[in-house]
Amino acid sequence: MNNIEFDPNNIAPDNGNYFGMPCTAEEAALVLISAPWDTTVSLRGGSSYAPDAIIEASRHIELHEPMSPNSWRKGIATLPIDYTIQDLSHRLRSDAERVVKAGEEFGVSILNNIMHERRLRRINEGSESINTLIYNEARKWYTKGKIVGLVGGDQSTAYGAIRAAGECYDNIGILHIDSRCNLKESNHGFTHSHSSIMHNVLRDVSSVKRLVSVGVREFSPKEWERAESDERIRLFTGQHIWEQHFEGATWGKTCDEIIAELPEVVYLSLDIDGLTIECSPHTGTSVPGGLRFPEVVYLLGRIIASNRRIVGFDLTEVVPDAEDKTDATIAARLLFKVCSLALKECDAPYIL
Repeated sequence: MNNIEFDPNNIAPDNGNYFGMPCTAEEAALVLISAPWDTTVSLRGGSSYAPDAIIEASRHIELHEPMSPNSWRKGIATLPIDYTIQDLSHRLRSDAERVVKAGEEFGVSILNNIMHERRLRRINEGSESINTLIYNEARKWYTKGKIVGLVGGDQSTAYGAIRAAGECYDNIGILHIDSRCNLKESNHGFTHSHSSIMHNVLRDVSSVKRLVSVGVREFSPKEWERAESDERIRLFTGQHIWEQHFEGATWGKTCDEIIAELPEVVYLSLDIDGLTIECSPHTGTSVPGGLRFPEVVYLLGRIIASNRRIVGFDLTEVVPDAEDKTDATIAARLLFKVCSLALKECDAPYIL
């Protein structure tokens, strides 16, 4: 029985919530956390502005998902954005830029510079504190039986969310859609870098039994060796996917291979640069050859149809542009589809 007034056929109210949905986290089956943090990105910044931009773009999304009609009626709640995260990100961003520039100009000799060491410490301590905030918030809602989504920010923010999921589920598989496999121990000395997120997860979250990275198409030699030697990791590289396509294999067949690697409980880590460049023209890491938007949606639909559950997810690395709304608009549509499919098999009543 509907008990919250909400008209899905009109433009969503400007209430600061994703899709304008007026439900609270206690009422909703799915809770969205925003993480406006992008201190350690090494190329183009700006993803700290993504949550606000995606919220605004989401007001114009039509709320019908053919693969999961009406599942949104179970409720998608928006937690208040903690702007202290964004403030700290912006304060530390200048330190991060100096660290990156110094490393490029002076190489290893810069490590003897005491200011360099202090900047690194501030950045790493700040990154750890933000991930602790995200972990605490995500774990609170996981323990209440909610599906938890994180909207970044850069992908380093997913660490706290995945760690929380790992404490609430015994056997998790991560479906990781990205242009890179993010298995570096550190990047420019940043231990909680977006380039290190999956390394940190595999090191620290023992309940993650499988990492299935799809669409990855750039990796360092050391990352490739790690992926080849770690039995928990399975790569479906962009090159492999396109080779199968060129040789006549259907995307459905490739999806079957991907899904077979995943356990019943799935966490989706979705970096927007895992998609083709036209889906995220302003993201910090643009790499040709990504997945097309319908391919991602089809894969997620097939995962749900296989009786697997998406218990949590993150959507990161979206860099909004003041003039070109493409990035935020596509991210908002992708977010709605992920929410709808995650909610499809969720045993929760309609509240909207």
